[in-house]
Amino acid sequence: MIVMKFGGSSVASAERIRHVASIIQAYKEKRPVVVLSAMGDTTDHLLEAADMAVKGTVDIKKVEDLHLATAKDLGVEVPAIKELLEELKFLLTGISMLHELTKRTRDYLVSFGERMSVRMMAAYLSKQGTDAVFYDAWDIGMVSDSNYMSAELLDDVWTNIPQHLDGYKNGTDKKIPIVTGFIAKDKNGIITTLGRGGSDLSATMIGAAMHAEEIQTWKDVDGILTTDPRVVKEAHPVPEVTYEEAQELAMFGAQVLHPRSMIPCRKTGTPVRVKNSYNIESPGSIIVEKHSGERPLVTAITSVKNVSLIDIQSSRMLGAAGFLAHVFNQFLKWNISVDVIATSEVSISLTVNGKADLTGLIEDVKNVADITVKKEKAIVTIICDASRSSSILAKAFSDLEKEGINVQMISQGASKVNISVIVDTAQVEKTVQVLHSALF
Repeated sequence: MIVMKFGGSSVASAERIRHVASIIQAYKEKRPVVVLSAMGDTTDHLLEAADMAVKGTVDIKKVEDLHLATAKDLGVEVPAIKELLEELKFLLTGISMLHELTKRTRDYLVSFGERMSVRMMAAYLSKQGTDAVFYDAWDIGMVSDSNYMSAELLDDVWTNIPQHLDGYKNGTDKKIPIVTGFIAKDKNGIITTLGRGGSDLSATMIGAAMHAEEIQTWKDVDGILTTDPRVVKEAHPVPEVTYEEAQELAMFGAQVLHPRSMIPCRKTGTPVRVKNSYNIESPGSIIVEKHSGERPLVTAITSVKNVSLIDIQSSRMLGAAGFLAHVFNQFLKWNISVDVIATSEVSISLTVNGKADLTGLIEDVKNVADITVKKEKAIVTIICDASRSSSILAKAFSDLEKEGINVQMISQGASKVNISVIVDTAQVEKTVQVLHSALF
């Protein structure tokens, strides 16, 4: 058994659905479980409809037109989609009467995208002669807590999923399961969403619980690349990365899998393969626990723009044990997440999202330290064997100096698989190009 996950852009139109269906059919001997996102911009359109409903107008035209036109183009009759559209209209009518959208109702609302997507795909595959059956996630035992908009799956899923899918894995059930990503139900039967990276998490949870041969996530590039090919045309696929390296890549800007989605497959050691939906013969990149051969010096380079660099310094608390605790309590108070950090006894340099409102934080920190905020910065991260950082930095900094690029901060992650540097946003692409040339 394998698990195949396709994102919203992969099923955005009738043409894309036909293409994805052909990929599924090419792998049907592997007994795939397919996890789908909502079609294209459907989630955005649903939220737009909700905003209109809060103001008193019920309009599902964008969502309705897309799905009915797609079904017509595919030549399938999908009464289940028409039923969901009626249910959606009923929900929006309720929202328009209350002029309110709660988190719980929002989760119910956005679930319609995934639910219609799997019904469309299952109907089309069946029309093409490939037996398939759609499942809403809760039909195969996806149960979560009640933290609406960002729910966490409960441990029950480890036993629930095999109970529902063992027959398919063992060959007694023949129909290919087409399962909704991103959504679940809580213990009370209320629909929840799994937050950022939710569809990835759905796929890795199913794959891990079923001890699948591998989990495949399908994109439009030949796997994980050494860097963004839009920045460096010489970027090339990386055959193999570890779970830890993939998590760091995702944390620092690469479009791989969301870091939290790695948790189930790390627990069971289930490999994840990133494949190209436009080049199915390409082996892609595989994500595993440990490198199968010698660990490479450098795996990839990634970047995050629009960050703020904060310098905090206090000679007043020299030798005081509570300096760091006091500072980070203020970040906790204002719910501001730190990306990378470098510290000494009385000074801290760190980065945060450039969109964060720092007004309250600055006022509170000023009580014990001088604080300076520099905007328009970027993080460039080298995913590497950080135990050999001297060799890496010698190559990197020599070439950065030649190009006149000034590194304003450096941080080596505790994970020992990344080194991050901070530069001006205006220099980020040049920095990535120089580092890629130097290290690859």
